[in-house]
Amino acid sequence: MTGPLPTSMNRLLFALPPEDKALLTPHLSQVELEKGRLLYEPGDLIDQAYFPTDCVLSLMTLMDNGAAIESATIGREGALGLMAAVAPRQSLGRAIVQAPGSALRIAAAPLHEAWRRSAPLREVVDRHNEALFGHAIQSVACNALHAVEARFCRWLLSCHDRLDTNTVCLTQEFLADMLGVQRTTVTAVAGSLQTKGVIRYRRGVVDILDRAGLEAMACECYGAVRRGYERLLPASFS
Repeated sequence: MTGPLPTSMNRLLFALPPEDKALLTPHLSQVELEKGRLLYEPGDLIDQAYFPTDCVLSLMTLMDNGAAIESATIGREGALGLMAAVAPRQSLGRAIVQAPGSALRIAAAPLHEAWRRSAPLREVVDRHNEALFGHAIQSVACNALHAVEARFCRWLLSCHDRLDTNTVCLTQEFLADMLGVQRTTVTAVAGSLQTKGVIRYRRGVVDILDRAGLEAMACECYGAVRRGYERLLPASFS
């Protein structure tokens, strides 16, 4: 890749002072991530970190019987694998590409060296990890306590925040995995939301027609997670 990297498109990189960002820039490479690409499995050594610019990544919690559910969503407000900046780490879950697009990738070794030399980077890493932890524990409560329709609305809003489009390309199977439900449940919920006029649902595609309507039907967890990121990572969703 030639020319300047679009670091301003990732909020964490944009938040760093120029001299601290300069510690990372020579080691960043832009990568295109296709939908469904597997980035980590549980137990994998985290040897690369990803700073999304216009893609969305999902962290999945897996069960022994093969069941899975999303525990957190990561877009341009954050990064995947950032805990490797502190010390070698193994992935606790599966990380996959939810919505395709670009990310900036860096190997764990130069990321750790920059973290060691940069106090602002250490603060960004700490704040991001705290926000991501809050996101994950809110998801636990949400998945246990809230109705599927409210969770579906929350999930669509979270994805919409991280993309520059009202159209989200998602298969029925992928949505079922994200929500931890059967595909027939996804069909029923999507049909209900379409009848209410807030989305248009086609095979593998969701068009968001009425964001305010989605917000009204989403559970409280959407706002709680968003406020957590905004408090810890200013301008995360601007």
